[in-house]
Amino acid sequence: MVLRTYSARFEELDGKNILITGGTGSFGRSFVREVLRKSKPQRLIIFSRDELKQYEMQHDPDFMDEPSLRFFIGDVRDRERLRMAMRGVDYVVHAAALKHVTIAEYNPFECIRTNVYGAENVVSAALDGGVKKVVALSTDKAASPINLYGASKLASDKIFVAANNLTGGRSARFCAVRYGNVLGSRGSVVPYFKKLIEKNSDHLPITDPRMTRFWITMEKAVEFVVSCLNDMVGGEIFVPKIPSTKMTDLASVMAPNLEHRIIGIRPGEKLHEVMITEDDARNTVEFKDRFVIEPELTYWRKSKPLEEFGKPVSDGFSYTSDKNTDWLSDDELRELISNIPGSGL
Repeated sequence: MVLRTYSARFEELDGKNILITGGTGSFGRSFVREVLRKSKPQRLIIFSRDELKQYEMQHDPDFMDEPSLRFFIGDVRDRERLRMAMRGVDYVVHAAALKHVTIAEYNPFECIRTNVYGAENVVSAALDGGVKKVVALSTDKAASPINLYGASKLASDKIFVAANNLTGGRSARFCAVRYGNVLGSRGSVVPYFKKLIEKNSDHLPITDPRMTRFWITMEKAVEFVVSCLNDMVGGEIFVPKIPSTKMTDLASVMAPNLEHRIIGIRPGEKLHEVMITEDDARNTVEFKDRFVIEPELTYWRKSKPLEEFGKPVSDGFSYTSDKNTDWLSDDELRELISNIPGSGL
């Protein structure tokens, strides 16, 4: 299997107080499920603004009767509510965001309020609350962004990297994790194709036959985030090594007999995704299972630079979905999709 294993030490979460913003989303639910399965946190706080999703999560058999779980209604736009929620918290995973490209294009003010101002509020509340580590989830769309969602997440990344400059005598450290599309996540293409197949559509829509994407499973995304939480020093942008596939291959695996109908690239959409740009390369270090983009300002660090443990990438390096060296075969893609609940494969 092409997908790597990331060495996540879940046991380091034992006895810790952990808060996850956007905790009722696809990543949040998976993160909570894996943390409860593999560690014993003292408190695991789900912070989100949707009371219905919280109610449904509280009554999910996977989460019922879990004494460590706490559910906080709140919005990352509300700094005071975040401060209240982060009292006594050790670690924060920031997953809350407005994530849909076309919706962000149509609602730019809302995107900025959540993704940019929300990032500032998380940093401020974490500093005030004595939080030790904050991991912010980013996206491949933050590298060379051409849409507002990507631009807002790039701004968010900059905020979390720069937050390490603001700690003063506090022990708080901040980093970001940038990965690709998550197979089967809510709103992604796999469940969309599945719905079309179930409705007996005579075709699957393809924006462009050349389009490629990075892919990671939700389980591996959680594993990677926890490994970054384990190893972060502060200021890093972590990028996992993950495989690519063509969108036409994904459609063919899910529905071999259906026609592909080309509909054109949507507003703000890229032909290929980028996770590390050539300009980032001079600060990027390669490891066996990941790349790490180091901050240009590192005076808060007391540990050795990453270059002593990894290998700096070459000049002109970039990490893009079309020039990736790892590609999913049809059989590997079929196996990954078949493990998604309700995929139909």
